Amino acid sequence: MDQAKLVKRLISGDKIVVNELYEKYSAKLYHFAFGYLKSEPDALDIVQEVFVNLWENRKKLNKDSNLNAYLFTIAKNTIISVFRKKLSEKQYLEDLKNKVVVNAIDTESRVNYDLLTEKITHLVDQLPPQRKKVYVLSKEKGFSNQAVADELGISVKTVEDHITKARKFLKDNLSEYGLFALLFIELFVS
Repeated sequence: MDQAKLVKRLISGDKIVVNELYEKYSAKLYHFAFGYLKSEPDALDIVQEVFVNLWENRKKLNKDSNLNAYLFTIAKNTIISVFRKKLSEKQYLEDLKNKVVVNAIDTESRVNYDLLTEKITHLVDQLPPQRKKVYVLSKEKGFSNQAVADELGISVKTVEDHITKARKFLKDNLSEYGLFALLFIELFVS
């Protein structure tokens, strides 16, 4: 379903659309949060907070709002808040004292979402033709690996190989954008 319809349903108070978005994004949000917080309860709290925030602020959305960017921003800001809270606890401060993750997130949060999506579009255009087809069908159109294989007449293993190589190419070429780009990739490119 297209973004505009999802946003319209969300603004109108359709709770089912929240469930649909939860099914689509909760696992990615959980894995991302767990990767940085190393705590299952904290990661689960992040996921819950993202969707509570989405629901509570749904009327502030414009009908042309980008839900991917919105969820991405909520997750990023919630993780930053958790880091800040944990920093005030002595034990957690000890665990994090040699890490620069919080500063990296603060610094990288200034990276423009539109710049990243534009950069990814440019990078996808640089992929070899078959890899680009696989990537577009899988990541942009949401086809399963089997559906991509059927559509292109190739094996599922070949599809998986193309996706792995495309992700590596994107990660390698977005490394200059740092942690923010890696978060973006994990949430919306994986």
